[in-house]
Amino acid sequence: MSTTTPSSSTELDHLRGWIGRSESRRDLLTLQPVAAMSATLDREDPAPVAGDALPPLWHWLYFLPLAPAREIGEDGHPRRGGFLPPVPLPRRMWAGGRLQFHRPLRLGATVERHSRILDVSTKSGRSGALVFVTVEHSYGDADGVALTEQHDIVYRDAPQPGAPAPAPQAAPTDAQFERVIVPDPVLLFRYSALTFNGHRIHYDRSYVTEVEGYPGLIVHGPLIATLLLDLVRRERPGQSVRSFSFKAVRPIFDIHRFSVCGRDEGDGKLRLWARDHEGALAMQAQAELGGA
Repeated sequence: MSTTTPSSSTELDHLRGWIGRSESRRDLLTLQPVAAMSATLDREDPAPVAGDALPPLWHWLYFLPLAPAREIGEDGHPRRGGFLPPVPLPRRMWAGGRLQFHRPLRLGATVERHSRILDVSTKSGRSGALVFVTVEHSYGDADGVALTEQHDIVYRDAPQPGAPAPAPQAAPTDAQFERVIVPDPVLLFRYSALTFNGHRIHYDRSYVTEVEGYPGLIVHGPLIATLLLDLVRRERPGQSVRSFSFKAVRPIFDIHRFSVCGRDEGDGKLRLWARDHEGALAMQAQAELGGA
């Protein structure tokens, strides 16, 4: 797979030309994706009905990218360009995000999403060149904006043969509550299907191991974030989430179990993290809770 590292000022200026680009989309918050997500997360929720509050982060089940098959790249993602800048690096992943939940979105409502490219930046990491793209989304219905989100996407070089893996960062050991997750291929497939995510690193074992050089299927970053807030829902039932931020630190693969963990920091704030099978930090997050 040939790539061009966006190292020159001309290449970076070209990519930064996407800053300020915007698009708007509309979607109907139908019931079936919510029922399917409940089943995927092994929850025992009642059947959803119109008017129910959409659980936090489950808005990722809507506004899905619907690129035709002819526009899909080798990695299963839509080809570069369009709304997002055409970054010429082969690996593309969620790096993190920051969300403010002003009030619940309701099932059955028609919602508009307004999106804008906030920033495009580059830096050099231990694994080579990195390009970060930050996208801002706002979601609103007839009553105004209900949710605002900043989403960080990272693009990176393919690994160099023989390059050492980054040293892991130890996860906290002071969890007050946690849940063990078994990330089997069925879980990853179902989440890919629910989010219409064709990225082959999540379901195509020969591609992810032979082309991208990973040891197993990669657990989706947004799925790990969703499991962290699902842990909050299980531990703090009836409480709403006001804000949530998360940062991916290290990939998790389907060949081992992992844990989602949390600790109450007081004043409605929770510290959350995902820990891999070796005790390394995979994702760190913070949530602020409101009332019932």
